[in-house]
Amino acid sequence: TRELALMRAIGASRRQVLTSVVVEALVIGIVSALVGFGAGVLLAAGAFASILPDFDSVAFKLGIAYADQFGHRGATHSLLFALAVGCIGAAAAPWLRSGRWRTLWFLAFCTASHPLLDALTNGGLGVALLWPWAHERFFAPWRPIAVSPIGVGFFSARGLTVLWSELFWVWMPAFAVACVGWGTRRRAERRWA
Repeated sequence: TRELALMRAIGASRRQVLTSVVVEALVIGIVSALVGFGAGVLLAAGAFASILPDFDSVAFKLGIAYADQFGHRGATHSLLFALAVGCIGAAAAPWLRSGRWRTLWFLAFCTASHPLLDALTNGGLGVALLWPWAHERFFAPWRPIAVSPIGVGFFSARGLTVLWSELFWVWMPAFAVACVGWGTRRRAERRWA
């Protein structure tokens, strides 16, 4: 992305760029997992699955180009990858204290949410949703989410703008959907109790 190029242009080494990407992904993953463990094991697995596609940033360290099939937003941002994560999760369903089908579809949905949201961002090269059948990268026709600066740039004025964008376009709608689902479930439980 432009942020990675800017970091390189101002003198950051490849190692510094990779470290910033990996640290950001790990911090988000660990915090999400800890929150999830408080709410339930399957929810924690879903939080981890939702950030798993960005572990493709290791490709930078391996010398794999951003635009390559296995570069950033490549194969790990595909619907096939999301289904594979769901299948692996289904095998671990008893440990996750859930049924196999529920686990499969929940983890596949959580994993797929990442590239679908990335497709709504205003930066990068798009996402390889249909990999391995198509190597084309896709953006949504409407891209309201500001692309996140990576590394130290995240803690800047631009980073705050991105947080506001994500709060408005991702977290507030997700919270509204969760509230409606929770309210619907409570009403149904009262009706059938």
